[in-house]
Amino acid sequence: MLNFLPDLHEGHAPITLQHLFRDAIDAFVDWKVGEAEPYVMHDGMLVPINTVFDALRDCTDIVPKTVREMVTERLTKPWDGEGPLDAMTFSTAARVMGVLIRKRRLQEGLNETVFVTSERRAAPPLH
Repeated sequence: MLNFLPDLHEGHAPITLQHLFRDAIDAFVDWKVGEAEPYVMHDGMLVPINTVFDALRDCTDIVPKTVREMVTERLTKPWDGEGPLDAMTFSTAARVMGVLIRKRRLQEGLNETVFVTSERRAAPPLH
């Protein structure tokens, strides 16, 4: 799948990608049991929320407090950040949201396990 999202620049995300991240979290929150993974709109294209989260996995920017709260209220343990005032990077938030999506898929039986088959080949001759 092609990714038409803006790239990070030296670990920093453009503001449009940061806003899209928040939209993806909102879509996750509204995701009803039994529905397919939600999409968000970017430049006239529908993008799966998991793609948005993946795009920010290496982002070193700090998330705004409201975004941090949206992420941490979905955790089963209290958030204990390593920075001042429990700062959270987009990278951390993106990884948490990715785990939550995988957990959701497993709960709904939508495991994305891929099975690979290969044909048996004869062993190469020994010299």
